[in-house]
Amino acid sequence: MKKIAVLTSGGDAPGMNAAIRAVVRKALFHSIEVCGIYRGYSGLIDGEIELFNLGSVGDIIHRGGTILHSSRSEMFKTVEGQKRAVENLYKHGIEGVVVIGGDGSYRGAKALNEYGIATIGVPGTIDNDIGGTDFTIGFDTALNTIIDAIDKIRDTAMSHEKTFLIEVMGREAGDLALWSGLAGGAESILIPESPIRIEEIIERLDYGMKRGKHHSIIIVAEGVGSAAEIGERINSLADLDTRVTTLGHIQRGGNPTAFDRVLASRLGAYAVELLKEDKSGLAVGIEKNELVYYSFDAILTKVHKQTADLYNLVRQLSI
Repeated sequence: MKKIAVLTSGGDAPGMNAAIRAVVRKALFHSIEVCGIYRGYSGLIDGEIELFNLGSVGDIIHRGGTILHSSRSEMFKTVEGQKRAVENLYKHGIEGVVVIGGDGSYRGAKALNEYGIATIGVPGTIDNDIGGTDFTIGFDTALNTIIDAIDKIRDTAMSHEKTFLIEVMGREAGDLALWSGLAGGAESILIPESPIRIEEIIERLDYGMKRGKHHSIIIVAEGVGSAAEIGERINSLADLDTRVTTLGHIQRGGNPTAFDRVLASRLGAYAVELLKEDKSGLAVGIEKNELVYYSFDAILTKVHKQTADLYNLVRQLSI
């Protein structure tokens, strides 16, 4: 393989820049030319392709977001858009592409692979909802951002003796809510994988108040529903005055943690190794601290499951 490219697609995640850097420098170390594709699949269709050198990725390992920018492309979902993208790759002499993103990005990479372009996927999403890996790039940073917010909100909750609901991201996965709830000492956590009745939440709040607790934190995963609506239901059923905070896109930004920088560097470099070995149609990941890979088909059909033991631990510790 003489020339490859790298792109980022979908939602941005802290650590994507570290992964881009790893892909570029690993490729150049092995005398493989490497291009950056701007604005994801949209940029690929439009031919926004630039030849990179070592300096192109200097001083980016610590930066959040993605220097390649990102977008979601409806055009790429069409046969016409895919053919234009492949034509641009051939025009630039690009034989392989490393795609950094989530499951939607993987579907795009799978489509390129079916056109004969070697592709490797790298899991970059704060949601941690990709199969075939224990952790995705950006999850740890987003988790720490949430923990920082919980700690600050708890100070106000304690001062005013209120119950606060905090809505976090995660799409249909509850990892961010579960992990932040455990680390932040939340009294209740609502995640899609383990539905909980409003009445049970109220019972837990009542139990806490009877033992002298006058403030509580409830973490709500966005996949469960609106924290504002859930707060209104609690208010109406329990005659409580709750407060709601939706953290929103603040969870995506910020300098990546050391964990995410190391993870991104390992996965990005591993993607290049696989392309060097003429492997394609694969997504890399990390399991039990070992680098692994699976086919796109295996990843895209895998159902994301939450760790029951972790959820049970939260319930036991938040009594």
